[in-house]
Amino acid sequence: MIAATFDFLRLFTMVVGFSLAPPFQIRDVLKQIHFMANESVIIICFCVGSAAMVTIIESSFHMKLVIQNDALVPGFAAVLILRELGSVVMALLLASRVGAGIAAEVGSMQVTEQIDALRMLGIDPVRFLVVPRFIACIVAGTLLAAIANLFCLYVAMLVSTWRLGYTSGAFLTAMRTFVGFEDLVFACLKGAAFGAVIPLFSCFFGFRCKAGAEGVGLATTHSVVSTSIAIIVIDFVLTYVFSHFQG
Repeated sequence: MIAATFDFLRLFTMVVGFSLAPPFQIRDVLKQIHFMANESVIIICFCVGSAAMVTIIESSFHMKLVIQNDALVPGFAAVLILRELGSVVMALLLASRVGAGIAAEVGSMQVTEQIDALRMLGIDPVRFLVVPRFIACIVAGTLLAAIANLFCLYVAMLVSTWRLGYTSGAFLTAMRTFVGFEDLVFACLKGAAFGAVIPLFSCFFGFRCKAGAEGVGLATTHSVVSTSIAIIVIDFVLTYVFSHFQG
C-alpha cells in the first residue's frame, strides 16, 4: 500500500512536470477532448437534468409539508446544484465512462507489451499516454462542469415554471438571492480538479495491470472505484475551502 502510494505520487509528479514542459501534443490533446467532452455531454446533461427535476419536486413537496410554503425552492435548488450536484454527478459519470475506457486501453497495452515497446523506441509512456489525457480531462472537466450546472439550472427553472407555478423571472430573482457568479466559477474549478484525477488513477492502474482479461477487468474496476472515492474526498476539501469565499 505504501509502495503503491509512492508510485502514484511519482506518476503525479512526472505528469505535472511533463504537462508544463514542451513539446506539447496539441493534436492528441484535442482528440482526447473530443472523446471526453463531446461524446459525454449528452448522457451527462440527461442525468443531471433528471437529478434537477427530482431535486425541485422533492424540495417543494417537503417544504410544503413542513412549513406550508415552497418559496425557498429556487434558492435551495440553485445552491444544491451549483455547489454540489452538477459538478459531482458530472465527474462520477465522466469517471465511469472515460476513466474505465482509459484504464482498459492502457491495461491492454501493458498486457500486450506495447508499453515496453514504447520504452524500447525511446518514448516515455507517461509523456506519450498520460499527459495528453491529463490535460484534456482537465479542460473537459471544466467545460462539462459549466455545461452541466447551467443545464441543471435551466431544467430546474422549467420544472418550477411547469409544476410549481413560478415565472422564469421569479425563479431567477429568487435564485440570485442565494447564489452568484462566483458559485459557477467554483463549480468549474471543481470540475477541473475532478477531471485531473480521472486519467491519473486510470493510467496508474493500467500500468500495473496484470496479464489476462481478468487483469484488465480488475484494473478497470480499481480505477473507477479509486477515482470515485478521490472525487468525493476532493469535493469535501474544495467545498470547505470555497465556503470561506461564498456568501
